[in-house]
Amino acid sequence: MALWRNFDRAGLDAELNLRARTPEHVDCFARWAAESAEVRHRLSAQEHIAYGSGDGETLDLFLPKATSAPLLIFIHGGYWQSLDKGDFGFLAPAFVERGIAFASLNYTLAPDASIGQMVEEVGRAVAWLRGNAGRYGLDPAQFAISGHSAGGHLACMAYAGDRPSASGHPPLTFCCSVSGIYQLEPLRHSYQQEVLNLDAESTAALSPQAVIPAGPLGPLLLAVGQEEPGEFVVQQSEYFAAWTAAGHDGQALVMPSRHHFSAVEALSEAGHPLYSAVCDLFIADAG
Repeated sequence: MALWRNFDRAGLDAELNLRARTPEHVDCFARWAAESAEVRHRLSAQEHIAYGSGDGETLDLFLPKATSAPLLIFIHGGYWQSLDKGDFGFLAPAFVERGIAFASLNYTLAPDASIGQMVEEVGRAVAWLRGNAGRYGLDPAQFAISGHSAGGHLACMAYAGDRPSASGHPPLTFCCSVSGIYQLEPLRHSYQQEVLNLDAESTAALSPQAVIPAGPLGPLLLAVGQEEPGEFVVQQSEYFAAWTAAGHDGQALVMPSRHHFSAVEALSEAGHPLYSAVCDLFIADAG
């Protein structure tokens, strides 16, 4: 019986099991960890800064020499259950060298937190960074949010829910999601449900495609690897179509020769269209 599109339970499990589909992930994880450790030392990262009261509510901050720096906030993936902010410090140098600060966030993982709680924690991280912008030489008028996989989902949710007018802070400049998940319903019918414990109400309320806001909003940059599961490619296409139909600006890339784990590496590769697009959005905002 089809549970989502033309997938039954076995088909969904096979489609969504990214590590089983991509054995190369083991090499990627080892390389990320080694490069990130070197980068944290070389760039004198400020590590494990608490932005909230929970043990998981911490961030690492990589600062350029320039003051009043733009900031790219990055949220790691791992199906909301694994990985760590420290695994993604390797992305920082490409931005720091351009005068852009880089913050890598942690959040409380499932099953200790629901996805709704994670969305709230990311919102607290953004608010904390805004409130401490002067302390770290950041320009709150140029804060952007990004993420990979489940982190892309959280970035899009934070972007849609950002209401800075009440706090007096400017809105987030843009959002960049790589290999993001924009509809949660298929996860509810897959092996992921045992840990994520989703219901129909939460999948609707926490799916970025279902909560696209009206009114003025900055651009959305989406990217997915051509070699990723078809569900990820289709979800990006559908989300981007809904985003532009709502009158918002954006760009969607399908990156040749990239699988789910190599896709995020393009975010910091000099000369790659994804990296160039992110830097251009900061430059355009700066005028």
